[in-house]
Amino acid sequence: MSLAVVNIGDSHSGGLQGAAIDGDALVVEHGVITWIGSSSDIAVGDHEEVLDAGGATAIPGLIDSHVHTTFGDYTPRQQTIGFLDSYLHGGTTRVISASEVHVPGRPTDVVGVKALAVAAYKSYEHYRPSGMTVHGGSVILEPGLTRTDFEEVHAAGVRMAKGGFGAFADARDYIPVVADARAAGITVMCHSGGGSIPGSRAKISAELLLEMRPNVAGHVNGGPTSLTAEENVAMVEQGGDIAMQLVHAGNLRSAIHLAEMLLARDELHRILLATDTPTGTGVIPLGMLRIITELTSLGPFTPRQAISASTGNVPRIYGIPGGVLEVGAAADLALVDAPLGSAADNAFDAIARGDIPAVAAVVTEGVVRFTKSRNTPPAQKPAVLRHP
Repeated sequence: MSLAVVNIGDSHSGGLQGAAIDGDALVVEHGVITWIGSSSDIAVGDHEEVLDAGGATAIPGLIDSHVHTTFGDYTPRQQTIGFLDSYLHGGTTRVISASEVHVPGRPTDVVGVKALAVAAYKSYEHYRPSGMTVHGGSVILEPGLTRTDFEEVHAAGVRMAKGGFGAFADARDYIPVVADARAAGITVMCHSGGGSIPGSRAKISAELLLEMRPNVAGHVNGGPTSLTAEENVAMVEQGGDIAMQLVHAGNLRSAIHLAEMLLARDELHRILLATDTPTGTGVIPLGMLRIITELTSLGPFTPRQAISASTGNVPRIYGIPGGVLEVGAAADLALVDAPLGSAADNAFDAIARGDIPAVAAVVTEGVVRFTKSRNTPPAQKPAVLRHP
């Protein structure tokens, strides 16, 4: 399949600097971006489909790094079918499992947690619900897991682990298990703050996180209960390369505090924006767009910084495809715009004003999934798909 996207207005390449792509058009072949340049250089008849952006803004598809997937497009926690399809209509093209902890009757023994992670990884390896890519399979850290266990699941394709839900009598017992997982090449996210569900154990404090040294401090602004302001300072100043994940289903005041400190230190590369859903907070199809808009209109981000923290930053930390618009990259992108009725006239200005941008179109794996989101207002500059 050959797709040309033309007449792009502004854009964001996914890099830390938030720079635009070098042109107003791109070509996709077999799910990969193969060319970026000027619309005037596009030979329309050479492509099976042409997506006319009409001046809308092109950004990499948003990547939500904290989604509680189970199996298929279903969340038992909220008893909702098709939630991933709905997230796609919010501009999210990839999600990363925050562990399959919501699977009913989930196992807690060593054999069971390994089997669950491998099964979830294999389940989503080739399955794309509505075109969404799900990076499933995250080992729930439980007592008894060893480096050999992590090497075993790594060999089966599993690349992630999650701490904070295990049956450890003392939370400090996570420290050597996290070290073993990381040594085996596993990216470890750890719960931060107070308990999130009934039965959750003691708070995971900043002191413990700093000793544990996970790759990612999950929902560090609270999931939903945040660390203290003093702990936020410690995480920023002593966290080193620990990524700080700020989520929609957390404490907005704490997220703003953390973002202000990290940006003041020129450490945008440590920030990931995510939703931490579906949870008790619910299913939030526009969760990524909402946290981007909130932390820009109420917090310290520029629109471009917020997009960077929701796209290119994620693959740099997790080692997955996507998140950038460049030749050779996976062709996952969204066309976004100021919504009809907004005083803004483009997506970035809408975000700065606090208006949720309209999603005019989404492309995943080089396939146009839709040209009108069912979850946002219409775009001021709608996209049009043509078949020359």
